[in-house]
Amino acid sequence: MPLDKRILKTKKNLKNTLIEMLEMYPFEKITVKAICKHSHTSRITFYTHYHDKYELLDDLSEDMLQIAQDEYVKLQQSNNSNRDPILSYCNFLECVINMYYNNFKFFSHTSVHENPYLNFYFYKYILKYLEIHTRKRSTLLKPRYSAKKIAGFLCYGLWGFITEGLAEKCSLGHIKNEAICILKNILQSEILTSNN
Repeated sequence: MPLDKRILKTKKNLKNTLIEMLEMYPFEKITVKAICKHSHTSRITFYTHYHDKYELLDDLSEDMLQIAQDEYVKLQQSNNSNRDPILSYCNFLECVINMYYNNFKFFSHTSVHENPYLNFYFYKYILKYLEIHTRKRSTLLKPRYSAKKIAGFLCYGLWGFITEGLAEKCSLGHIKNEAICILKNILQSEILTSNN
């Protein structure tokens, strides 16, 4: 059953407030009381929807990942009707990168120095989804390493590449294009997998 529009509006307001507050404070310093004050929401209303700020963060993460998953389905339909496993993997990683860039206002505050909790949290979250995707494709891709190792390599590599690109003052579009190109080259080279 779809949620009431008022509930959706309240939740969206709380999520947007959390993102706005990250521009001023580290996640660890943000309290439910402060979120309520900045969003003009009562604490009773907040606790009607979320147990704590971590559950709010989970909901925000699920929203982003659902958008990435929907984009992945569309991308697969448009450019991978034969379900080539390498292209499938590249499409998945492209959607993860797009999720990052489409939510840059949020992700720009997830560096290990600024918000170590958020950095680790999102690394684990994306690692989990990447590992699931690797396992689903493992019979066709024939991975040379465990799904967890491949996912970890790609996650840390991707995260580091984006972070360093931003430090070099590269444009978001440039970093995104380079990251996708590198990922495709790695996956097509059979360094991590064997498609024979």
